[in-house]
Amino acid sequence: MNKSNRTDILFATGLVGLIVAGFAVQVFVWPRLVTFGIVPRTSWGLVGIPLMPFLHSNLKHLLANLSGLVILLGFVFAFYPRKIAAVTVQVILFGGILLWLFGRPATHVGASGLIYGLAAFIVVSAISQKKFLPIVAAIGVCALYGSSLFWGLVPIEPGISWDGHLAGGLAGVFVGRKGGRK
Repeated sequence: MNKSNRTDILFATGLVGLIVAGFAVQVFVWPRLVTFGIVPRTSWGLVGIPLMPFLHSNLKHLLANLSGLVILLGFVFAFYPRKIAAVTVQVILFGGILLWLFGRPATHVGASGLIYGLAAFIVVSAISQKKFLPIVAAIGVCALYGSSLFWGLVPIEPGISWDGHLAGGLAGVFVGRKGGRK
């Protein structure tokens, strides 16, 4: 394993660890930490742009996000070596800014915007590259998550940040379009 692969694995493992640590702090130390999510168009809500993926409303929310996140980080690691940190940070920041600008007035928390962004990145990058293996990965992402990704964009369930999902997905499209080409 080369140094670049070790760095990518360390980044992905560290990200997942920080998300779990953020939830542990919420539960055991500071329950009001969850109020630091994105609150659109407020100065307070700006703090949530980098923090949103690390805050979760409950254990079920955390576990649902972690399962998808680990799988999608694995896809990015496998098919876009050396891009995992840049893609992740860009999706978090760009998606967070979009949500802050256009989201509903609520406190948005969770890593699902990042999940939507990574899924969109994988699909758009594959289309941009026109290479067989990335296209197979994109088909795999669509097969695994297609219907749930669609239904997460529909504002039918209270408490679900469909606009956070949309913002993350748009960020992934942008990052995939500009950075997916080799």
